[in-house]
Amino acid sequence: MNRRNFIRAMSLLSAGLLTKPLQQLNAREAIDFFFTRLSYESGNWEVDERMPANVLNALIEYTSLRVDINERVIPLSDPQMLNSPFCYLAGHRLVQFNRQERENFQRYVENGGFVFVDDCNHDIDGMFARSFERQMQQMFGDQALQKIANDHPLYSSFFHFDGPPRTSIELNGWGDDLVHNYLKAIEIDGRIAVLYSNKDFGCEWDYDFRNKRWLKVDNTRFAVNIVMYAMNS
Repeated sequence: MNRRNFIRAMSLLSAGLLTKPLQQLNAREAIDFFFTRLSYESGNWEVDERMPANVLNALIEYTSLRVDINERVIPLSDPQMLNSPFCYLAGHRLVQFNRQERENFQRYVENGGFVFVDDCNHDIDGMFARSFERQMQQMFGDQALQKIANDHPLYSSFFHFDGPPRTSIELNGWGDDLVHNYLKAIEIDGRIAVLYSNKDFGCEWDYDFRNKRWLKVDNTRFAVNIVMYAMNS
């Protein structure tokens, strides 16, 4: 079962609607995708407030996914997060998971979940980067988080990209003042389970979706790739 069918089944189960075979359910009884932001006790997870609505708008505009238009904020310590097909985790500051957060993150990732983690500092040596990467090493091993090739299927899952698109804020003097021409990931059984960015896509997409008409190229198209890869891998 891919993530699209997984979330359809889990959302129906949670709503008490899974009382007949999945293929017999009326289409309006199910959704394909909802956006989960993970909150956590340390640091500052409540960043990029307009980004989820912008990403959800792009999914509606470009894909046939049936999308819940409301962002869901679920504590990482809450077992309910295990039912999400796609999770977003971001911040600027310390990432220090407590025991329940660590257990849920590891269980979720090892059992087919997908987490997109974005460093709002766009800094390979900042507090968020150092502390988050240390958490991943403790859970999955020193070599688990690796750069992915710029011809990875992620970059052609919907639109075509020659690697991760540059963000407008990478060279603004805040952070390490570098353009990161790669993303990192933890892969399990040949698929990305944790996608990790120092590029600050969250800030890049943090604007009212109605303002996209002023852009020559819609920069949320790469968000569509991330979601479509997560749903179909």
